[in-house]
Amino acid sequence: VQLQASGGGLVQAGGSLRLSCANSGPRFGEYYMAWFRQAPGKEREFVATIKWSGASPSYSDSVKGRFTISRDNAQNKGYLQMNFVKPEDTAVYLCAADPFRAYGPDMRYWGKGTLVTVSS
Repeated sequence: VQLQASGGGLVQAGGSLRLSCANSGPRFGEYYMAWFRQAPGKEREFVATIKWSGASPSYSDSVKGRFTISRDNAQNKGYLQMNFVKPEDTAVYLCAADPFRAYGPDMRYWGKGTLVTVSS
């Protein structure tokens, strides 16, 4: 599993952005996939996770109702749709995958992040 996040950029507050997580390695269709973010000077923070089947998405309270996690196992990709973004969403966003863990720093595979900057 080799992950790479993309789709970041500059967006105005209230706007939308869609992040992608591409896996260039063997298919991760039976793995959990999660998104995390890390703002400058802050700890890495959990954002969302989803089961291999696409069921049971789970979100942090800070993004619930605004962000949507999804995946397309046939395309070997995952997504994070970010709506109604706020300046506090500014961070480097990273995707991770693990066969057993839904979230947490011990997830087995991590990709390089993509920077999201939200202007007020």
